[in-house]
Amino acid sequence: MNSSLAQPLHYAGGYEPQDSKEWKVVIPAFLGVICLAGFAGNVCVIGILLHNSKKGKPSMIHSLILNLSLADLLLILFVVPFRAAAYSKGAWYLGWFLCKTSDWFRDACMTAKSFTIAVVAKTCFMYANNPAKQVNIKWHTICAVLLAIWLVALGIPLPLWFFSIFWETEVGSSLCIVIIPAHAHKFMSIFVKLYPLLVFCAPLTFAFFYFWRAYGRCQRRGTKTQNLRNQIRSRCLTMMLLSVTVTSTVMWLPDWISWLWLWHQRKDGPAPPQGFMATTQVLMFAISSANPLIFVLMSEEFREGFKGLWKRLTLKKTLPTPEGQEETAADDSEGAPDSVPSPEPVTPIQEKELPSVPHTSESMEIKEMPILPDVEQFWHDREAVPDAQDNDPIPWEHEGQETVGCAQKN
Repeated sequence: MNSSLAQPLHYAGGYEPQDSKEWKVVIPAFLGVICLAGFAGNVCVIGILLHNSKKGKPSMIHSLILNLSLADLLLILFVVPFRAAAYSKGAWYLGWFLCKTSDWFRDACMTAKSFTIAVVAKTCFMYANNPAKQVNIKWHTICAVLLAIWLVALGIPLPLWFFSIFWETEVGSSLCIVIIPAHAHKFMSIFVKLYPLLVFCAPLTFAFFYFWRAYGRCQRRGTKTQNLRNQIRSRCLTMMLLSVTVTSTVMWLPDWISWLWLWHQRKDGPAPPQGFMATTQVLMFAISSANPLIFVLMSEEFREGFKGLWKRLTLKKTLPTPEGQEETAADDSEGAPDSVPSPEPVTPIQEKELPSVPHTSESMEIKEMPILPDVEQFWHDREAVPDAQDNDPIPWEHEGQETVGCAQKN
């Protein structure tokens, strides 16, 4: 077996045998925490982006962030649990299929993330160059870009699939290793040198270049309020995506150091320490949990989306039962007079004086119409000084005399 290897023995499937029992417990525990946190965070990010896409037109930046979270979610679901299981055992017992596909699928998802960061950096620069301009991008254009990213990402690490072998030893244990045939030595010697450049160095260097240009554009102040608001929004978006890129680069770099060390060591040279190899993989998988946290801390849109989602979950959990609803309604009805005033307030004196008199419309009008002081004085004088004609006991005689007097005058 050793004669067919171009390099020292390479383990595949993410399995690195550990001599220490503590590492067999610590590494799966860390991977379990990363799996839970990454699953919850990326599911929330994907849900918020899908919910926002229904409200407005498709956004290229949001679609690329969605693709980034989708790659993280695939790693969390189909790679991290099997890596934790492999580290907890002393032999490979997950079968032939997982041995062939584990490294390939992991590198495909990480390559898709790297290319997505490069494309989102270019898109961010285009947005920062003219933030007030609204660019309408059709769905088929966005899907074509995402499909191209995944096709290239799935194709580049295919040699890792071809040369991974499920090996059963004579002792009865099983190993997942990489065996390179003699006719593929030259190809793999070139591949192991170009692969880090294509997957890690070139895309991230491209991304940093365009983020630097985008940040320079965001520093220019606008004269109008609308331009200033767009520039502030563009700067926040640039800083958020730049933080994601820096975090991914720093946490992914140790894994590439171990890759170069492992594939370029001599047969008699020192191998990478087991703890170092395991730590680099843990850091690489921790990127999937760090990205949603960066989105929440640096984006107001994601913060509001997380708050709205949290409110919906808490409200569904605290819905009262029908009996509780009746008690709440009774409490509200008792407290209603304190908070809602009555439209026709009645004082206690009115209740004693008119207990049974209904309030008609005429009585309400009389109460509400004011009496002028001059008119009141006029009627008071008429009642206080009675007319003499009303007190005359024989009004008919005076009436006849007044008639005769009037005739003589005439």
